[in-house]
Amino acid sequence: MAVYAVTGSASGMGAAVVERLLDAGHRVVTVDLRDADVVADLSTAQGRRDAIEKVLAAVGGRLDGAVLAAGLGPAPGRERPALITQVNYFGVVELLEGWREALAAAGNAKVVVFSSNSTTTMPLVPGRAVAALLAGDAERAVKAYRIFGKGAPAMAYGGSKVAVTRWVRRRAVEPEWVGTGIRLNAIAPGAVLTPLLERQLATPSEAKAIRSFPVPAGGYGDPGLLADWVIHMLSPAADFMVGSVVVVDGGSDAWFRADDWPRPVPGRRLRDYLRRMREFRKTRP
Repeated sequence: MAVYAVTGSASGMGAAVVERLLDAGHRVVTVDLRDADVVADLSTAQGRRDAIEKVLAAVGGRLDGAVLAAGLGPAPGRERPALITQVNYFGVVELLEGWREALAAAGNAKVVVFSSNSTTTMPLVPGRAVAALLAGDAERAVKAYRIFGKGAPAMAYGGSKVAVTRWVRRRAVEPEWVGTGIRLNAIAPGAVLTPLLERQLATPSEAKAIRSFPVPAGGYGDPGLLADWVIHMLSPAADFMVGSVVVVDGGSDAWFRADDWPRPVPGRRLRDYLRRMREFRKTRP
């Protein structure tokens, strides 16, 4: 039996992950706004501290893995961009930083962060907002979305997911993470039929845009199928998986970006590439 923490556990893909982990005989400490072992509001700094401390107390300082599935979608509202920023970015990175030692104590922990295919299929996401989040500046990130008016929540969603995915890839290869046995990866779903998507489909202004978005496989994803992917990424099969982003979106990313990746290292990046090689030799035995 392994011990996992799962945020966003009360519904959608998080709930499906919890169900599968429990069915496999594992112990799960759930985190959500309601119906959870740890009830915490990840949109506030205090709520995030509570989630960190209460989970650590519940597991005795050792975690075999974590799934960060809590997130807010781009619903309308003036305050929505700030809430999205706090939950989708800081509600991931602060919890993982707070749990890092407990994950390291396991020796071979696996972490899966829920990203989104919006990281590659959403145009015009402001790079300055992403940079602000990676620098820990929520206020500056939110300011960058204001020029989009009613589209600000959507941009905040895309920006939060780009930033958290870059955070995952940056941290995944650091000695404090992979060097202590923690395998840190992300899953990037497309349109999955969760309660969030159902609410969006029930809103005419949002439903039209969602239904017109290309999904070559057709239809919407099933939360259970995404949960199966997460379980695989928590298993020993992921021992050699570090900093990866698994896109499960029915082909939308490939429809828009088939020729964007893989791409050879461009000549202008050669100096940086060689620098990173030297840094690796210096920091690894």
